[in-house]
Amino acid sequence: MTATGDDIHCVYFRVSGRVQGVFYRASTQEQARKLGLAGWVRNCEDGEVELIACGNAAGLEALERWLWQGPPSARVNGVRRREAPLQSFQDFSVRR
Repeated sequence: MTATGDDIHCVYFRVSGRVQGVFYRASTQEQARKLGLAGWVRNCEDGEVELIACGNAAGLEALERWLWQGPPSARVNGVRRREAPLQSFQDFSVRR
């Protein structure tokens, strides 16, 4: 999916809690792809996970709800969201 066009938005998320070492990035990638979103996800040095997702508003809202749960082993304490500049991605990837 290429995230471009008038109905496309990009959002930056930062997720805190037990979100590293529990397949959070891979699970986020899978969920984002199911929702037709493009962007990326990566671990942060402080133990949090950050991501940019681009797509339609409904897909972004669904992803945000999922981020609060994450995969079974995750324990999410918080999800921060802010609008991000419109960007174009071909897929949703895991970054190192």
